Amino acid sequence: MQLFVSFRFEDQFQHSSVVINYPGETPTFWKQRFGNFAHMKLYQILFIFTHKRIIRLHRIVGYFFLIPFCFGITAAQIPDGYYDGTDGLEGDVLRLALHNIIDNHQVHSYTSLFTHFESTDMKPDGTVWDMYSDVPGGTPPYVYHYGGADQCGNYGGESDCFNREHSWPQSWFNSNSPMKTDLFHVYPTDGYVNGQRGSYPYGDVNTPLWTSQNGSMRGTSGTPGYSGVVFEPIDEYKGDLARTYFYMSTRYYTEDAGWDTNDTVDGADLLPWAADLLMAWHSADPVSQKELDRNEAVYQIQTNRNPFIDHPEWVACIWDGGCVLIMGDLNQDTAVDVLDIVIMVDIVLSGPATEYQLSTGDLNSDSIIDVLDIVILVGMILGTQ
Repeated sequence: MQLFVSFRFEDQFQHSSVVINYPGETPTFWKQRFGNFAHMKLYQILFIFTHKRIIRLHRIVGYFFLIPFCFGITAAQIPDGYYDGTDGLEGDVLRLALHNIIDNHQVHSYTSLFTHFESTDMKPDGTVWDMYSDVPGGTPPYVYHYGGADQCGNYGGESDCFNREHSWPQSWFNSNSPMKTDLFHVYPTDGYVNGQRGSYPYGDVNTPLWTSQNGSMRGTSGTPGYSGVVFEPIDEYKGDLARTYFYMSTRYYTEDAGWDTNDTVDGADLLPWAADLLMAWHSADPVSQKELDRNEAVYQIQTNRNPFIDHPEWVACIWDGGCVLIMGDLNQDTAVDVLDIVIMVDIVLSGPATEYQLSTGDLNSDSIIDVLDIVILVGMILGTQ
């Protein structure tokens, strides 16, 4: 494969373009291609392309934007230094470190949740984002609006009104604060469906006993390790609720005295069958734009974040026996894509790389991240590596 690479060097007016035959050519050979510019510090990579695709990079106020790739999901806006001290950690050591970071969030009143939902759980069309009635990509059987008669009150059936669903049931933490109002696990949902769910754990239903209008089900469990009654949301929101549970198990780690012990949890600890189920849901339903937006909205309200939305790979680090490095996944979203190119280019031009980025971005194992790694990463994304 031939890659055409255009560079700009440190005086910002000198340019050089080279044709790289990849694989097969070494960084030393590339440098020879630069000719008179070989001694200069690389300032900018303008574009990389093959005969079929082009990746253009423009540096604007210190950030890189890739054109014409259109990202379906924007990156999480994690504040600088928010997760400092977590590099190289795994298991309960990582869980405790994350607990200490997201602990002591700003607590709000129970009545204020309906107002906050307008920031955290509103669809683009202004309606309530109810995961128990929504039909992604289709037409929901009913919709609710904020600020009016749609808020429960009494209900006699589905579609009457919406209320506050504690995805981690209140009875599991004795309805105490701050859990009761923690927006990371409280969602607006149809009141009747919320009642049908009750305090049953989430799980895969084998034999449905009741089904909501969007296909959520209550019934006997088909999940290995648990044979009781469970509630199963639709597939599109299983990952959302799984990451909610991983948040709760981390946010309240070591702070769960007096919490319930039942067939699903021991205080804030997930029992093995539940952890296995939720990890499967987490993998099958990756982080969505809805979750990214909600994470930012709740952060503005509570001043803490859900680490497992920001760093999905940390689920495996804590609950699946240890971290698994995905080569090329520099932004830790469990995917290797053009966003990783942006990060790698920024490292090459500005540095430095974090320990994790060096571990996943040093694709030719020479202990640095350089232009060769960018070319290898492009090849991986285009399917030629």
